[in-house]
Formats: sequence, C-alpha cells, structure tokens
Amino acid sequence: MGGGWTLLVGWLLPAAVNVLLLAYVVLPASEAEVLLTSLDRAGVNRDLAAAGAAVLLGVLLASVQTPLYRVLEGYIGWRPQAASRRALPRWVPSLSLTRWQERQVSRRNQLLGRLDLLELTDLEAGGALDTDDVARLRELRADDTLVRFFAGDSRRTAAQRNLLDEKLQRYPVDEQQIVPTRLGNAIRRFEEYGYDRFRLDSQRMWNDLTAVAPERAAKQVEQARTTVDLLICLLYGHLIVGAVALGTVPVADTDHEWLLAAVGAGLILLARVWYEVAIRSTDDWAAAVRSLVNLGRKPLAEALALDLPETIEQERQMWGLVATLTARPYHRDRRAALDQFRTRPGTDDAQLP
Repeated sequence: MGGGWTLLVGWLLPAAVNVLLLAYVVLPASEAEVLLTSLDRAGVNRDLAAAGAAVLLGVLLASVQTPLYRVLEGYIGWRPQAASRRALPRWVPSLSLTRWQERQVSRRNQLLGRLDLLELTDLEAGGALDTDDVARLRELRADDTLVRFFAGDSRRTAAQRNLLDEKLQRYPVDEQQIVPTRLGNAIRRFEEYGYDRFRLDSQRMWNDLTAVAPERAAKQVEQARTTVDLLICLLYGHLIVGAVALGTVPVADTDHEWLLAAVGAGLILLARVWYEVAIRSTDDWAAAVRSLVNLGRKPLAEALALDLPETIEQERQMWGLVATLTARPYHRDRRAALDQFRTRPGTDDAQLP
C-alpha cells in the first residue's frame, strides 16, 4: 500500500471527502436519514463514525488498488480477439475492449503521423531531407486525414506543437504494448521504458531497482504516484456516492429529489474529470520512473555482482539475460551466458541470486 504519506494523501484523504459527502449531503436528503437518527439515539458520535468509515474505506481501497487500476487501464476482461466467446462469461466486454485497443492504436499512429508531417515539411523547406525522409513524407501526404489535419497543425506555434507531442508521449513506443484505455497507455509507456531502452525489465525487478536506486529518485516516484492515487480514489468514491445519490431519488421526498439528482449527476461528471486529470498527472510519474531507471541501472548491476558494459548494445544484452534468468527456471546455458558480465571474484561481495 506504500508508505504512510502515500496512504494518507493518496487514499485516506479522498476517502474522507467521499464519506463526508455521503454522510452530510446524500444520506440526510434521502430516506436513509433514519439511519443517522438511529446512530444519534444510540449515542454514537456522527463525526467519529464518519472518520472511522473514511479510514476503513481508504485502507480498503488502498489494499485493492491494483485491480482498481487494472479496470481503468483496460486489462480486466481484455482477451485475444480470436478467443471464442463461448469460453468467456457473457458479462466480459472482451470484444469492446479489443475495439478500444484498436482505436488507441489508430489515435497513436495519427498523432505520430501529424507530428512527422510537420517535421518533415519543415526539413523539406530547408532542403535537409534524406531518401528515407522523402519516402516517409510521400506516404504521409497520401493520407487524406493527415492532410486535413496539416492545414491547422501548420499554424501551430512551437508551444502548441509541444502540447501535441505530449499527447503522443502518453503512448508506449512499441505499438504491441498499446492497451485499450488512455490511462492504461499513459502508465504503460513508462512501464516499458526500461525494457525498450536497455532491456531492463523494470516491472519484474521493481523491488530490486528501488532498493538500490538513489533515495531521491525512489522518493520522486512515490510522490508522483501519490497524486495519481488521490485522483483514482476520488474517481471511484465519486462513482459510488453518485450512484447512491441517484439510487435514492425514487424514494426521496419531493423536496430533496432534485438535490439528490444534481449531486449524483455532478459526482459522476466529476469522476470523468478526475480520470482526465489522472492521465495528465502520469507525466510526472513517467518522468520519475525514467529517472529511477536511468540512475538505478548502475547500482543495480553492482548489487547483482555485474559490471556495466562499455556499450549500450552490450548492456541491453546483459539486462536481457538478467530478465531471462529472473523470469524463467534455472538453465545452465543461460546462466553461462551471463557469466561474461559478472564482477571478478574478490572485487565485490555482492552475489547473484
């Protein structure tokens, strides 16, 4: 669940906001007021009860944060397109998620094409195109959709082009890594960073990496994720409280129907806003993870009794072997291939697992 600060700010605080909305806005305006009256008669302090409920809800949501994230990332229910529907529960939206994933691929490629068209057109004006650039530019200009976008994109300032590039940067580099939702892709882009650049499987070796990386780098990751955690907790809490508010409209008295309907609809709309803000907030999270990978590679290699090679290509080979060794059962040949990168005996006390 993370450290105390992460739990407090990321989960307990937004849980408290939602509990207060439920206890002091929704329930008093609905037939559930009788529940609050019963608590008062039993001598239960309503404020203390709300505080206890907030702590309980915050801890509960923090403990199940992985599945909560996976729902929003589009992993839950996502199956191969060729999978038989008869083998899946009817409620699993696998085909819809596949279509969402295809739409995300299309959006990413469209953003890439728009930016490439702008850059290559500028290079063409300066006479700096090579043979590959000419072929790419011809391909882009054959796309009617990109040509229509170019009419407006060409009038963008440098700052506006950077904003367009930010949208592209929220997608993984590898098209095969694209998932069904924008939040999922915004997170997936930095999950793949270590492997794409160095073949360092930062996801599988996350605990190893954070244990030896510079403390400041690890702290930055925790702080950046806390912001996203807060938004995700607000999102789920607003959906729950909003659903309760809308669900009590039919049984509420006429004086409170519109209040409950407005609160319920407003919270659900706010949940959508938090989703959008969470996507943008992953930018800091991504930057922190990149820093962690870049600065943590060398101490991780030393902790594993490995010497960092002289070239990036050799380093990619080394981390690829480490990833294989970590992910698969022991194999003598794979183990021997990694020996070439090991620190000579007597120069370091660390040992490979």
